Order: sequence, then structure tokens, then C-alpha cells
Amino acid sequence: MVRALPESLQLTVESLDTPIGVLRIVTDGTGALRAVGWLDLEERLQRDLRRQCGARGFSLQADRATSAVSRSIRRYFAGELSAIDALPVETGGTPFQRTVWRALREIACGTTVTYGELAARIGRPAAARAAGAANGANPVGVVVPCHRVVGADGSLTAYGGGLERKAWLLRHEGNR
Repeated sequence: MVRALPESLQLTVESLDTPIGVLRIVTDGTGALRAVGWLDLEERLQRDLRRQCGARGFSLQADRATSAVSRSIRRYFAGELSAIDALPVETGGTPFQRTVWRALREIACGTTVTYGELAARIGRPAAARAAGAANGANPVGVVVPCHRVVGADGSLTAYGGGLERKAWLLRHEGNR
């Protein structure tokens, strides 16, 4: 018996010029955000998409129009910080990762939390390292604000887009 291969996921990609580089925005047919990534870190974006789609695979088509997601992200970078709060995301991930990513969206703009605080917020206070790993695997940075998580001493720690971008995002949101 021959099994049919699963149909690959058809995704749309847009590029958005921001003050901190070109952001690639990937959405699916429903308009949900699947991934974002910086143009200079394209391999990370591709890896995130492969992780989400697995054997099913995906194809990317450049979008000539500007999506609602892209318009919202543009407004965020223009100073309307709440413009991204309600964007729909579809990220895959493990149940634990999705729990961490939901908690990230609850961190108030202009504030930060530590990895330990993030773990406590999801009811797993001893899982700071695991929360950090889930934070690092977030495929929709900026919208799911992993940049709002800092070290226990308040220092800037790893960020997939680079510490300079993390610092800029925090300043943009009013966190000094």
C-alpha cells in the first residue's frame, strides 16, 4: 500500500524594514503568524519553520501585498506598542513551550521578568532553565516578547536576534 505524502504547508513571507533591521514575517493561509526572523539571521527562521512543519514541510511565497500582521508590526515599531498584542499566532511547539510562550505574552510592555519569575508564573518555579530553553525556541519573537526576560541580576541575556536588538526593543517599550 502506498501512503500519500502529507501536503506541505503553504506560507507567505513578507519583509519589513524596521529601525533594527529587516524583519521577515511568515503567515499561514488563515493569517496567523507562524514565524518572524531577522534577514541577517535567515537560517534561524528556516530552522524554526522546519521544526514547526516537520515531515509535512512548507513552501514560502513572497507576498506583494501588506498583511494585517505586517501592518500591526509596523505600527508597533512606529510607537503604537499595543498593536501586536492581539495578533494570532500558530507556533507548534511542545505543550510546555506553548505554556511558556503564552506566559511571555502576559508580560506587560515596558517591564521585564527573570527566568525564575517566568517559571513561577507557569507554576513550575524549579524549571527556570527549561523556561529559558523554551524562551529561546520562540519562533515569533517581538510579538511573543521573549526579549522581556532578563537574567536573575537584571542583566540582558541571550536573545536570538542579538543583544543589541534586545536592548533596543526594551528601550522602545520604555524599559530603561
